[in-house]
Amino acid sequence: MQSSNSRPRGGDGRVNSSAEHREGNVPRPAEGPGRMRYDDPWYEALASGWGETEGAAGPAPVGDPARGAGEERAIAAAEVYLEVQRSAAFQEVRSRYRRFVVPGVAVFLVWYVGYVVTATTAPGLMARPVAGAVNVAMLAGLGQFLTTFLLAWAYARHARLRRDRAALELRWDTQELTRSVGGGAS
Repeated sequence: MQSSNSRPRGGDGRVNSSAEHREGNVPRPAEGPGRMRYDDPWYEALASGWGETEGAAGPAPVGDPARGAGEERAIAAAEVYLEVQRSAAFQEVRSRYRRFVVPGVAVFLVWYVGYVVTATTAPGLMARPVAGAVNVAMLAGLGQFLTTFLLAWAYARHARLRRDRAALELRWDTQELTRSVGGGAS
């Protein structure tokens, strides 16, 4: 006879779990009233440290006295990052980034949307042959790829020449400040 979940029932009428059926494991009963079974594979509280007791002393302590110092260090490190974010050097790096990215994205989007709109509204223009089987639409499509690669190259060059050194100096200063407050790696 099978249960509603298609698992065979034992002779005593109870449903065998898939682990019991494959491996022959039989779960042990709880070792007292109100006690949990530690061999239950679905119960992961012990893996995370919850529910463990230390002998007859009662439940394990919930709070950690060292945690307060760690939180204070984290708050001090957060203040360092906020201070760096407000600094003129950080604002200069961000403005250099924006001065390149905003116009670059705007020009590329206008070029892309212009290509799509022209392809749908002026099919005669896009079908005009340029050389043999190559037409205006093919050249414009290849131009999309070319401008993508040119924009990526220009972005990498701009970052290398105008932002990377200043950003690296900011990173170094930030790490030194966080180490001084005890929030960084020693």
